[in-house]
Formats: sequence, structure tokens, C-alpha cells
Amino acid sequence: MVGVSTHHGAPTRRDIVKCGGAAAGTGLLAGCTGDLTSGDGGGGNPTPTDTSYTVSMAPVGEVEFDDVPETWVPFTGDWADMGVALGQADGLAAVGIKARYASHHYDELPGVSVDTGAIEQLYNEGVDKERLYDIGADLHVIDPNFVVNRLGLSEGDVEELGENVAPFFGNTIFSRVYDWHDYRHYDLYEAFGKLADVFQERERYEAFASYHDEVVADVESRLPEERPDVAVLFPAGAPPEAFYPYLIGEGTQSKQWRDLGVGDALGKAGVTDAQAGGGTVDFETLLDIDPDVLAVRLQGEITDEAFEERIVSHLADHDVASELSAVQNDRVVYGGMTYQGPIIHLFQLERAAQGVSPDEFGGEQLFDRQRVADIVNGEL
Repeated sequence: MVGVSTHHGAPTRRDIVKCGGAAAGTGLLAGCTGDLTSGDGGGGNPTPTDTSYTVSMAPVGEVEFDDVPETWVPFTGDWADMGVALGQADGLAAVGIKARYASHHYDELPGVSVDTGAIEQLYNEGVDKERLYDIGADLHVIDPNFVVNRLGLSEGDVEELGENVAPFFGNTIFSRVYDWHDYRHYDLYEAFGKLADVFQERERYEAFASYHDEVVADVESRLPEERPDVAVLFPAGAPPEAFYPYLIGEGTQSKQWRDLGVGDALGKAGVTDAQAGGGTVDFETLLDIDPDVLAVRLQGEITDEAFEERIVSHLADHDVASELSAVQNDRVVYGGMTYQGPIIHLFQLERAAQGVSPDEFGGEQLFDRQRVADIVNGEL
């Protein structure tokens, strides 16, 4: 295994975060192992303290920490949201694409906020390795295989960053369609629990898990016996004439739809998920399928008025789209965003329930904002 670089002198704080194990399926090094050179240049090894701990997760293997990471960099908003839920907002140094991180939901939680203007955006037609050097976080909360297969860095780049900057700890949880993801998948709360162990925040995690179960159980108890078939779509243009299809699968991006027990209209029709290389679907194709509900995803903070103007009105005025049952029955609903951690999921579950079952849930708030804020703020 590659050892920690100490050519800058005494080990920095991020040198203290160590990990072992290669990324499954690729041979990627998840981060770093080996001895740290002592600060006095004598070549001795630091004595482990009794505060050290390890956390294991596929594909990165076992990661050892001598201290809780203070600064951290996720790429996707699901992991960013988990860290915020665990009280780590102050250490959030960057995200992949800010527009895909639904941090606007925090505005409804008293005393919870993320200053997105103060955090870096990693992605700009790819990810520049040097940006991660410049940020110099204590931990990269990113699946190393996602970095190689989706972000344009090489295996060597990932190994170098793990050695010289900070280890990688993460798993691509939002989708299960990638053929390179041939190692264990985690559901939202399994992944959340792993990150809680990294940040030593089991009490916050357990409080969230308990409240999540309470909210979902209440929603499930009120669902109608007959559930609609939903087509989850993302516009391929503005105004849309075609859409990228997203199947309601096992990834965390579909959690609110699974919680609501809806059918997958696109999956039943044999449509291929956009993330698995599927193309777009036009209105003629959608008319052949004729889903009960169209759930249209949009990036950023989307008000009901903006959704009506950008999507609903366009479909109602369209020669073909206006023939869809979902359009005629006023069942075109906002589909949320791809990346959701424990906080964002509660908001997206609420809006999805209101859209799919308006007679039951209407404009009702389905979870207590203050209670969620209390957990985030450590008032358990």
C-alpha cells in the first residue's frame, strides 16, 4: 500500500486520517496507510492514541481515523445532506455542482443553514485534481470509482489524492444502474450510519433514523389502497419536447416513490433508465405508455408557480402532451431532485405525497421542522 507523503515536513492534520483497503473492482487505493514520519525528522512512528477508530465501507475498505475530520468534501448532495444532518455544516468545504444540492430546504429549519456562497464547486466540465489539492480537506466523501468513471480523473489521480491530501470514503448510492458498481450498494440510512460513524455522531443518526421511521410509517398508514403508476422525467430542453427517463429503482434517488408504494410506469413499459445509457422519450412515447402521474424533476428551488409556468402550462397547451391522462387529470407533479440525504428526503417525500395523493395530504406538512432542526443542532 502507498504510504502517507510527509515531504512538506511535520504531518498535517489531514495526514492523521488514514485508511486501508483497495477499492473493490478497480484496484483503486481508497486513501493511505503506512507509517507517518515523526515531526522531528527522526523517522519514528507516532504513538496511536486511544481516540483512534476505524470505519469500513465498500468499496474503500477499512478507514482508520485518529481524529474526527473537520473539513470534508462530498461530490453529490446526498452525502452533503448527511453531513449537515450530523451537525457538520461548518466543515463542508465544497460540493460537486451547487445547483444539484437542494440546500434551500434548510431555510425551513430554524437554526440550520449552509452558506453555499462560501463553499467551492468542484465540477467544471470535469474535476480538476488541483482543486482538491487547493481545498485540502480532511476527507473526500466520494466513491473513488465514481471519480474515475464519471468525473474524468484517473485511478492514479485518485491514489495520489488519497495519499497526499485525504482519503476517499463513499459509495455511489443514488442509482444502481452503473455497470461498474459491482460491489455492495447501501440504502440511504445504511450509508448515513456509516458517515455517522466517521463523524462520531451516532446519537444524531439514531434520532434521525427513529424520526424517519415515524414519519414514513404515518405516511404509509394513510396511503390509498390503489397506487398510481408514476413516470419520473427530467426535461431534455426548455420548454421540453422530450425527457430523460428515470426508473423507480433501488437507488436513493427513488426513495420517496418507494415509500409511497407507487408503480414505475416507465419500467413496466421496458424503457431504459437515462443513467444506464437510455435515450430520451418524447410525448408520443409517453402517450403510448400514458402514466397515471408525470413526476418532472427540475434543478434548484422550484416554487409551485414556477413549476406551473415551466412545465404544467406547456404540457396543457401542447398538441400531443395535452392528450396524456396525467395532463388532463391534473396529475403532473414536481419530481424533486436526484440527490437526497435524510433531511432533503423528508421534504421530497412530503411534496411527492402531496402530488400523488392530494386528497389525503393536500398542503399538509408531514413532518415537524423544529424537531428535525433540533436533531441537527444536537438538541436530542
